[in-house]
Amino acid sequence: MVVQNRLVQWLLTGIALLLVVPAQAGVTARVDRPSVDLNESFLLEIVIDTNIDMEPDLTVLDQDFYRGQVSHLSNTSIINGQIRRSRTWQVALMAKQTGTLTIPAITVGNEQSTPVTIVINEPRAAPPGEADVFVTSEVDQDETYVQAQVLYRIKVYRAVQTRQPALRDPVITGAETLVELAGDERTYEAILNGKAYNVHERVVALYPQESGEISISPARFEARVLRDGRITGRKVFDSKPHTITVNPIPAPPADHPNAVWLPARDVALSEDWSREPRNIDAGEPVTRHVTVSALGQLETQIPAIDPPAIDGMNVYADKPDLSRRIEADGIRGVRKDQYAMIGIRGGPVEIPELVVPWFDIDADEWRVARLPGRTIDIIAPTEPALPPAEVDAPVEDEPATAAAEGQDAAPVVDGGFWKLAAEILGVLWLLTLVVWWWSSRDRQRQQREPPPPPIYQQQARFVKAARKAAASNDAAGVKTAILEWGRLQWPGDAPRSIGAFASRVEPPLADLLRDLSAASYGSNGKDWDSAALAQALRKIVPLKDERAAAEAMNPLPPLMPPGT
Repeated sequence: MVVQNRLVQWLLTGIALLLVVPAQAGVTARVDRPSVDLNESFLLEIVIDTNIDMEPDLTVLDQDFYRGQVSHLSNTSIINGQIRRSRTWQVALMAKQTGTLTIPAITVGNEQSTPVTIVINEPRAAPPGEADVFVTSEVDQDETYVQAQVLYRIKVYRAVQTRQPALRDPVITGAETLVELAGDERTYEAILNGKAYNVHERVVALYPQESGEISISPARFEARVLRDGRITGRKVFDSKPHTITVNPIPAPPADHPNAVWLPARDVALSEDWSREPRNIDAGEPVTRHVTVSALGQLETQIPAIDPPAIDGMNVYADKPDLSRRIEADGIRGVRKDQYAMIGIRGGPVEIPELVVPWFDIDADEWRVARLPGRTIDIIAPTEPALPPAEVDAPVEDEPATAAAEGQDAAPVVDGGFWKLAAEILGVLWLLTLVVWWWSSRDRQRQQREPPPPPIYQQQARFVKAARKAAASNDAAGVKTAILEWGRLQWPGDAPRSIGAFASRVEPPLADLLRDLSAASYGSNGKDWDSAALAQALRKIVPLKDERAAAEAMNPLPPLMPPGT
């Protein structure tokens, strides 16, 4: 009875603690832009995952920011019978001063968010007079290098309502340029000379593909203006034009004469393993992921890292994973290579250091990103010890000994029966061996035929053969190896010519293969650059689909759809 009373007391105490202690609630705070001008607003988003109804304490923001409109959203979901609620607040803020400001921790109940930093710049845009509508455009640098990123920013300011707005794409002429959208379009508020404007912003990343000059025509905004209850005729508002100088690719550094051209603002190398590679059994595979991220560069332009030759391990490369992220300074391309590594003998194995040379476009100098080497201990396979052989003890001739000693001799059993039994068992054992050998012949024949290597290994051999043929100026060898690679990549619809293959891969490999095709079959006798082709064959990146290729030909879709 006493035990039951204590058990009831423990249960009641546990229930009371659950009622007193509030549920754990994670509070997250983030901003929509990491860098804004002093006269521009931005959104602070506060998300709480909790079941209690409490409002965030926003008074801590009043010291450095002006608070604007606050919107609130609640979300309820049921997962596996459990009800889960989340609440989101969006607060429009405008800074009171320039510099790097810290948004303090936001308190909701007993939980707090992590402080967030934001950079407040000096105002860069001023309205022309008292204009109600105007357009600005800017580039982050007037001089750059081939394949280096240039950010082109367009802003449409409106202090009045407009009808039928449309932004006409600027015309880019001069050096060939690749255009990519650097993030989603944003809408926010700005105050210029005491007047409130609605701002629509778009950022585009430009990647010149050759040296020379790039000319960008003014960005043109057309709309009908609503003023004093009346709608005017269609008006046109232009930004200023821009000219960008594109410098050629500089010579590689002396320490890395074969460095692949990689212009960026920042390059980082990292690795992760499928499990901690301290001790690995011989013959047991482990996967290594090597990630290269480059700020200001596309993921398709990051060079492949050839798997190093490691004494004591076999390394097999897999298909890379390409992605991108949008940051304040533009596009960050990410390439993730995957390698399967298998130890083939016991003992320590040295994995060499990985280095990636890259060109810092802000400092105008070469740098090197490094991933330190490491030592892995391979555990040799342990063979089971064989049991010691049994040695028969010598059998003494007991009857003879007994007769010699004058004792009565034991009767001797006739061994004819046991001899016959042993012979029969021996014959049966031999028949068993024969039957086993006969039944295993087909299985042994099948085991003699090794399985075909994986597709990626076959493709790697063809790429290596194509690079070797290109280095030897062997056009026929390049075509044969490339088409064999295409047969494995597209087994149901393999390209039948180098020109057809070129239409399915990304530049610059596509352009170099077209030059090879023209040199082989064209009548103009055009030369092909074997050295550049050998370099480009370090990676083959197929086009994702026809729609992606079509979008690449239309780099600047309209800022806002008509009729918005």
